[in-house]
Amino acid sequence: MIHEELQRTEKLASQVSRKLQQLEQDNQSLREELFSLRTKLEEKEQVLEDFKNQIKIAKLVNSIPVEEMESAELREKINSYIKEIDTIIAYLSE
Repeated sequence: MIHEELQRTEKLASQVSRKLQQLEQDNQSLREELFSLRTKLEEKEQVLEDFKNQIKIAKLVNSIPVEEMESAELREKINSYIKEIDTIIAYLSE
C-alpha cells in the first residue's frame, strides 16, 4: 500500500515536472514574441513619425508665398531632399 502511494506520488511529480517544463518553454516563446512585436511597433512608430514630419514639411512648403515658377522649383527641391533623407534613414535603420 505504501509502495503504491509512493509510485502514484512519483508519477504525479513527474507529470508536474513535465507540465512545468512545458509552461517554461511557452513562457520563453511568449517573451520572444513580445520582444518581436515591440520591435515592430517601434519601427512602425518611427515610420509614422517620419510621415508626420513629411506632412509638416509639405504644409510648410505650401504656405510659403512665392511666384508660381519658383514655388514649383522649391517644392521639387524640398521633395528631392525629403527623398534623400528617407533613403538615408532607411540605410541607417538596416
